[in-house]
Amino acid sequence: MSTSSTATISGQPGPQTEFLRTSADICIYGGAAGGGKTVGLILEPLRHVTRVANFTAVFFRRTMPQITNPGALWDESLKFYPRVGGIPHLGVREWRWPRGGRIKFAHLQLETTVYDWQGAQIALICFDELTHYTAHQFFYMVSRNRSTCGVRPYIRATCNPDADSWVANFLAWWIDEESGLPIPERAGVLRYYIRVAEKLVWADRPEELMQHLPQPEDFPPGVDTPQPISVTFIPARVIDNPALLQANPQYLAWLLALPLLDRERLLGGNWKIRPAAGLFFKHEWCAVVDAAPADLDVVRYWDLAATEKTEFNDPDWTAGIKLGRDRNGGYWLLNMVRGRANPGDVEKLLLNTAAQDGKRVRIGFGQDPGQAGKSQALHLVRALNGFTVTASPESGDKLTRFGPFSSQCRAGNVKILRGPWNEELFRILEGFPDLAHDDEVDACSGALEMLNVEMKGWGIFELYRQRAEKLKGPTMTTWVRLRPPPGKEVGGLYLGPQRDLRIRADGTFDLPAEDAERWISDEGWTKITEWTCEDAVGCIMKTPSTRPD
Repeated sequence: MSTSSTATISGQPGPQTEFLRTSADICIYGGAAGGGKTVGLILEPLRHVTRVANFTAVFFRRTMPQITNPGALWDESLKFYPRVGGIPHLGVREWRWPRGGRIKFAHLQLETTVYDWQGAQIALICFDELTHYTAHQFFYMVSRNRSTCGVRPYIRATCNPDADSWVANFLAWWIDEESGLPIPERAGVLRYYIRVAEKLVWADRPEELMQHLPQPEDFPPGVDTPQPISVTFIPARVIDNPALLQANPQYLAWLLALPLLDRERLLGGNWKIRPAAGLFFKHEWCAVVDAAPADLDVVRYWDLAATEKTEFNDPDWTAGIKLGRDRNGGYWLLNMVRGRANPGDVEKLLLNTAAQDGKRVRIGFGQDPGQAGKSQALHLVRALNGFTVTASPESGDKLTRFGPFSSQCRAGNVKILRGPWNEELFRILEGFPDLAHDDEVDACSGALEMLNVEMKGWGIFELYRQRAEKLKGPTMTTWVRLRPPPGKEVGGLYLGPQRDLRIRADGTFDLPAEDAERWISDEGWTKITEWTCEDAVGCIMKTPSTRPD
């Protein structure tokens, strides 16, 4: 798509190329995980930024960590922009080119953050994960999509499906009402809209909307009349991204391992599926057994409540799930205890259950935010003196937290010890999230997190990704130090996926050996030395002593 003296960068054939070719004013791309959305977005401004003076593009994520996290937008830009002469300015998260072109990375964390952009003129606005923004944020920023650099202003966005997002309504024409899947023959087809009294009016052809717009006689001579805004949607799934599947064959397996709701959204691209009873748990996923191994790592996790049942109320339950993990990574749901009681009786329930479980069973419970939660946690830890107790705040919504447990059940990795409590537990887990009470669901989520401490705060997909990465073990990386030929500048040198790589004071540069070969053979650079270490980022950034002086 964009060419320099040393590199040609282009999109993959298929949806990514169609995304880069469309003439739509607004194009939304993706609608599933792994379709090459981020790379497509990163490539889009390269058609202009290297050659058009004062061209400006801004990439938005909802929060700044979503830009700067490893593997996020900024890291992806490091793979491409240095190849075409881009110069990074880390302090302002911006790339700059000699002709004045700029690509900036920014956030819209708050609803009101858009007003920081009053008066801005942005030729290209890119939204990564559009469903994370409100409709107000999007349409306000559309008003900032203007330019005097000669490039017609336009907008590009990526997203995953969210049935409850405003984006689902915005893209309704491209989505099958029954299946929730994109309609293949409508992919990439342009439609047009204008806003009339805060409502969108759509049409298949722009001339059908001209009656709603000001007429030519309303404008000074030589001023073009406004046109309806063209929109299209280009769906893409992981199977449309062969580069990813070749580099990471496990990716498809990770998506297949997700709970049904997330699998339909992220793998299938379903825009209609919503949380419903039976999607997160079915009792046939788990074998019911009569005995469990004796050498399990066992925890008891409590979801606490403190309201006694009366004739006139329907309070939550205090529920305790006893869960064990065997040496092969399988899980055994051993017991469920629950009760509706006042704080004093809840304390007795925890003490009695702990005495029955024994001291080798670790105890955990969620800590409510605020001082009252801290005081309750401190009191219960003292009351359970003699046992191993962990109280910690719970983060994330119920659906996200239950996802890993649901995935383990669906994969057949959870066995349930036969007991009189089985049927009630099955009823609650199968009814989630439609039932009024889901205390046992939270207790299952917390128990699994206790057995996998590193899981806390992870998304479901991230959990499986990191587990698979651990199986690979350390990888050795070879780095070399190069010196350019006399008079050769290094501004367009490929930096690779690492962060903050530096040109040394003597003009030499460090980069991966596999990338150095091209610079040695094609550009006449001289290799000074090389060294090998584990973990490329650690080799360059964290352990400088491993590098030659």
